[in-house]
Amino acid sequence: MCGRFTLTASIDVVQDLFEIQSLPSLEPHYNIAPTQDVLAVRETPHGREGALLRWGLIPSWAEDRSIASKMINARSETVAQKPAFREAFQHRRCLVVADGFIEWERRGSVKQPYWLQLDDGSPLGFAGLWERWRDEAGAWLETCTILTTTPNTLVSPIHNRMPVIVPRSDYGVWLDPAASPGDLGVLLTA
Repeated sequence: MCGRFTLTASIDVVQDLFEIQSLPSLEPHYNIAPTQDVLAVRETPHGREGALLRWGLIPSWAEDRSIASKMINARSETVAQKPAFREAFQHRRCLVVADGFIEWERRGSVKQPYWLQLDDGSPLGFAGLWERWRDEAGAWLETCTILTTTPNTLVSPIHNRMPVIVPRSDYGVWLDPAASPGDLGVLLTA
């Protein structure tokens, strides 16, 4: 599970790494939590855009927003089959931008947090899905979830899940609306 992460990189670094023309204003965030706005990169007919999306996916068919807190993560192994994620997996993929994530190791009754990041400290893209949901008053809300997978050898001693980190060389594949399930499936591992 991915329950907290950080984003402290400058706008210039994020724009360059994710090949985005413009971004919303960014302040450093050292403890991003569910239901907060997060920076996501998605493909549009005009190219890649950076958007602030609420963390906690609300499917378009949901009756109310209370489901969001249960949808902060989606298991990569079942995302293509689950009704809450299936449509977004096919058509609305994004990269959630972070420069580290926090996992907790349970030691008896104590939970020890660990902050994990790339060796060079540069930003990374978590595999994400996004949705657009309309509330009772008619206002639109864009939300997202982070895909998780079995952990790699670094994370496995700490936790049994971790976010799917899309390699930089595969950002285009993940964001491509025409990508095949096979192309996407190989990206969903640690």
